[in-house]
Amino acid sequence: MSRFLPKSLLGQTLLAVAAALLVAQTITSVLIHRVSEERRINNLETAITGIIWAGPAFRRDRGEELLSGDQRRSRPPQGRRSAHALRGEVTDTYPLLSEEVNDAEFAARIEKRLSGFMQIEPHQVLITERMIEDDPTISRRTQDFPKAARQMVLMQGRILVAAVQWEEDAAWHVVRLPNPGPHRTVIAVTASQTSILFVVLLGLLFLILRRITRPLAQLTERVSTFTENPDHTVRIEESGPEDMRRLIAAHNTMETRIAALLDEKDVMLGAIGHDLKTPLAALRVRIESVPDDTQREKMADSIEDLTRTLDDILSLARVGRNGGSRETLDLSAMAIGVAEEFEDLGEPVTIKESKRVVAKVQETWLKRALRNLTSNAVRYGESAEIIVLEEDGAAILQVDDNGPGIPADQIEQMLEPFTRGEASRNRATGGAGLGLTLARAIAEQHGGTLTLTNRDEGGLRAELRVPLA
Repeated sequence: MSRFLPKSLLGQTLLAVAAALLVAQTITSVLIHRVSEERRINNLETAITGIIWAGPAFRRDRGEELLSGDQRRSRPPQGRRSAHALRGEVTDTYPLLSEEVNDAEFAARIEKRLSGFMQIEPHQVLITERMIEDDPTISRRTQDFPKAARQMVLMQGRILVAAVQWEEDAAWHVVRLPNPGPHRTVIAVTASQTSILFVVLLGLLFLILRRITRPLAQLTERVSTFTENPDHTVRIEESGPEDMRRLIAAHNTMETRIAALLDEKDVMLGAIGHDLKTPLAALRVRIESVPDDTQREKMADSIEDLTRTLDDILSLARVGRNGGSRETLDLSAMAIGVAEEFEDLGEPVTIKESKRVVAKVQETWLKRALRNLTSNAVRYGESAEIIVLEEDGAAILQVDDNGPGIPADQIEQMLEPFTRGEASRNRATGGAGLGLTLARAIAEQHGGTLTLTNRDEGGLRAELRVPLA
């Protein structure tokens, strides 16, 4: 589910506010609806009890003597008798139809209102709801009072039927009222209010957050660009809130200092390379005068070992600097070229047939990394097999060997500088331990990774993974 959620700070903040607003408005709507529904029920209760006590038919049936002087009401005008004839009646017939059930809760509320209103208590109260066309009394009296019946039908399709029996086995006093149902106006008003709040609040919040997130996005993009190319420094304009301005200013200062340190490092490495390689070259010339061929050969190997180690150290230090632009390259063809280089030297290196995999890389560096992995496989695993794969939007340069592998608890350590499985640092038996470190640095320079795993069938597998895009 998380993949459908917005990834940006702006999107997540707007979603959180929208969700909170929706929950708050939902709770408000429920509370308002309950209040409105309670008011509607109270109005219906008042109307039912009013008709029961004020209806002419009920007064005649119960007797005027039941009403006190203050409670007596005059008979309604002749013009309103038709409405009362439809709304109230006294009948000996049981008021509920065969399939209807009593609304006990509503009936209890009516009974509570009627109790104590007079000196007499109701014996039984029944309440139900039915369609107007299903009511036999209204259907029967439509001919006598067509105008009143038509008015009730037009008002609402459903009616409430309330019946009161004052004494056991006595007549039923029946009241019929239109039942308007829940007020939809409340829902419509709440929905409109929510829509307006969403538009206004989220609109204002969007404008405010954009002022914050725009410079933050620029800063993020600049950090990513500087990571890939630290040679080129760009000063970002300080914008947004004060906190964001201070963050951008701090980044600009940090970027300038990092670039200066990297420049100093390159100058220092150049001086080291010059100061060390020159005497090594001179020493290489001087050992030619050594008469003992065996000693001379050992001294020459030592000098070559120092020179290669120095080259590895300088290369590792320069990874990440502007070592050349990236170009679209067929990695399968590059891997074939590396395998042929080792085959020409008589090394047991093979390449498994692979489909064409194209990525944008720095060819010199990536080829250097593949050579290091292949050289390690040949040195420690007796042979190497190179495979080029494409998986999940990434290109994989995979090198397998048939050696003893590496203990699981030492795999991460083997990727650190000057760490190797063999104790000595003689290049003939393993070198200085910089090959895997350099390969990992090159992979990370391309936004990828280098992983080492022991194969189930024996041997070690090195996977250098770089993004295709």
